[in-house]
Amino acid sequence: MSRTIPTINTARLTLRAMRAEDFERYAEIWAMPDVADRILDRPRAKAQSWDAFLRNAGHWQITGFGQWAVQLHRQREMLGQTGFVFGSRNFGEDFDTYPEARMVLAPQAQDQRLGSEAARAAHEWFDRVITGRTVCMISAGNEAALRIAGALGYQALREAKTAGGPVHLMTRRGPPV
Repeated sequence: MSRTIPTINTARLTLRAMRAEDFERYAEIWAMPDVADRILDRPRAKAQSWDAFLRNAGHWQITGFGQWAVQLHRQREMLGQTGFVFGSRNFGEDFDTYPEARMVLAPQAQDQRLGSEAARAAHEWFDRVITGRTVCMISAGNEAALRIAGALGYQALREAKTAGGPVHLMTRRGPPV
């Protein structure tokens, strides 16, 4: 089975398939304490990043969706990633059975509305191609991510605890009207 991962262009960004040469930057982003503090309980080791990097490529092949590398136009280095996965986080059927929206940006790419731009483009693609309910998990205190989720039509599902701390579980039944 072979699926083509679409490329999406916005005013400032390109969302594209991750490539082998992206791995070093991918691992670097996930090892950054500023990234890990918002998502994990600690920075991700390089071997864990490799497993996640490969899992993302396989996700596209099996489900028809996954995560894109996010990069600024005319720049080679990825800034982060956005897209959808089946996370299997053991939060229950009201969460785990739906595609989970995810987004990670390197600290230097934050506070420029790039996250909002990337997430909107990914959700517009999802709404056209896959359709249906999605969920997301946002660390307590991550106000920027909560604003983005709200603008995309996510609503509170419930609170939960992870190894990284308390999180908001949110759900979206489709595009906002």
